[in-house]
Amino acid sequence: MTERCGWCGTDPLYVAYHDDEWGVPERDSRRLFEMVLLEGFQAGLSWITILRKRKNFRVAFQGFDPEILAQWGEAEVTRLLADPGIVRHRGKIEGAIAAARAYQRIEAREGFSAFLWGFVGGKPMQTGLASLAEARAHSPESQAMSKALKAEGFKFCGPTITYAFMQAAGMVNDHLVTCPWHAKTAALA
Repeated sequence: MTERCGWCGTDPLYVAYHDDEWGVPERDSRRLFEMVLLEGFQAGLSWITILRKRKNFRVAFQGFDPEILAQWGEAEVTRLLADPGIVRHRGKIEGAIAAARAYQRIEAREGFSAFLWGFVGGKPMQTGLASLAEARAHSPESQAMSKALKAEGFKFCGPTITYAFMQAAGMVNDHLVTCPWHAKTAALA
């Protein structure tokens, strides 16, 4: 019997994330923007922490609407720093606001989705992992994405964070080959 990737354990929220979202190719610019920001908020924390707070993040950050976030300033930062439902880190909050402004520029220039998917040539990379021991923390593509996002004004987007984002957004299929979802996500490529 094949089993899902071991990293998700048995927590129902984590299992649902693995089964329904992780590795599924996402091409919607706004959804990708949310995913990049949440990966940045995860820096130094566990992903399950972010999953448990994701609904609160969506409310606090007005659905991660970059048009709204780009207009925010110190009043909103102060409000968010007092919100126990999210990760209260000034740098990450200010980084999300800066990212919204960068998103607007990228979206107007070439489309945020096209920008991000360009790092993998427009289609998901298939890594064919046989075990979690083979998993990597970053790749040349995530290093290039990190550098480009930082040049655009994003924060908290180092190569490890961008690789985790690429996995989540389906730009890299890192489901183990023994996981039933490996073939399912490969077919979506």
